[in-house]
Amino acid sequence: MTKVLVVEDNPLNMELVIEILNALGFVSYGAIDGKEAIKMAEKELYDLIIMDIELPGMNGVEVAKIIKSKPEYKNTPTVALTAYAMRGDRERFLASGFDDHIPKPLDVPDFMKRMEKYKK
Repeated sequence: MTKVLVVEDNPLNMELVIEILNALGFVSYGAIDGKEAIKMAEKELYDLIIMDIELPGMNGVEVAKIIKSKPEYKNTPTVALTAYAMRGDRERFLASGFDDHIPKPLDVPDFMKRMEKYKK
């Protein structure tokens, strides 16, 4: 079973993403900010991280770098789920260490299709 950490400060977006993931057979856990995400990643090992970029306090790029700096997370796929969807944003997030970029607002069928490759 694939365990997913969803880092999202918007409660409606969090609920939607977790509901979709759970329907696909993932086991999903939510963190509302970077600090909480880092604490959760220290206590539990996740198979996939879905990260909003605009988070309170620390942005998602910084949070992802901190989590992925831990040896047990070095090869964990990390997906940027963000409203940053202009030309060049995808490349920028991939260059900063993310494995994928999914723009908001969420295209549910596309999101579901793209998540299938992360199932264990």
